[in-house]
Amino acid sequence: MKLGNAIDGVLLVDKAPGMTSHDVVGITRRSLGMKKVGHCGTLDPLATGLLLITIGRGTKIQDLLMSEDKEYVGTLKLGVETASQDSDGEVVATKEVPELEAAAVDAAFREFHGDFYQMPPMVSAIKKDGVPLYKLARQGKTVEREPRFVHVYAHEILKLRLPEIDFRVVCSKGFYVRTYAHDIGQKLECGAHLTALRRTKSGRFSVDGAVTIEELKTLPLSELERRVLSLPEVSRLRGA
Repeated sequence: MKLGNAIDGVLLVDKAPGMTSHDVVGITRRSLGMKKVGHCGTLDPLATGLLLITIGRGTKIQDLLMSEDKEYVGTLKLGVETASQDSDGEVVATKEVPELEAAAVDAAFREFHGDFYQMPPMVSAIKKDGVPLYKLARQGKTVEREPRFVHVYAHEILKLRLPEIDFRVVCSKGFYVRTYAHDIGQKLECGAHLTALRRTKSGRFSVDGAVTIEELKTLPLSELERRVLSLPEVSRLRGA
C-alpha cells in the first residue's frame, strides 16, 4: 500500500446498505493510503447511515466516540419474528396482526423508554468464552446471555401503516434496535422484526453532510483530506 501524508482525525461516512463496517474501513484505507483506520460502532449490512471512521491518531479516541449516545430511524414489521430479529434472518414465527389503535402502539413503545434491561441477540458481537455470539448462532447454537442495562432518551412513532411502523429512537451505547423492534412486537402480542435501520446521529455528529461511499471511492485525495475532521475540531464539536 502506498502511504499518503499522515492524517489524524475522524471522517463522517454515510454507510450504504449491503456492506459491513469493515468494508468501509477497507475503502477508506485504500482511498487515503492509510493503514491506521478504524470505526466507531458497527452497523450491520442491513443498516445505513452515520459511521465514524477514525484515522491515524484518531484511533486513540475510538472508545470515547463509541461511548456516545446514538439516534436511529427505523422500520419494524409486525406479525413476523425472525431468528436474527431483522429481515436478514430466517422466519421463526408468524401471527396475525390485530387491528391496533395508535394508543396501543404508543403504549408499547412507552414500555421501552428510560432505563431498562435488554437481552442481547444471538447475532451480536458479544463474546461467550471468547467466541462472538454471532459465530455460535451460525452453528445453530443458542447460549445464555446476560441482560444489559440500556437507556432510551427519546422515541417517536413517525408513521403507523400496519403491519409496519416507522420510528425514531435516541438511545445509549450498547443498545440493539433489532431487539427493541422484537420486544415491542412481543408487547403487542403479534411479534415483530426490524426491516430498515438508519443511524442519523452519534453524539453530536450528524449524518447530514457525511461522505457517501461513492464519494469515498472517487473524490480526489485532497478533497477527502479536507473532509476529515481534525482532532481539535472533534473535541470542539463534542463540547469537550
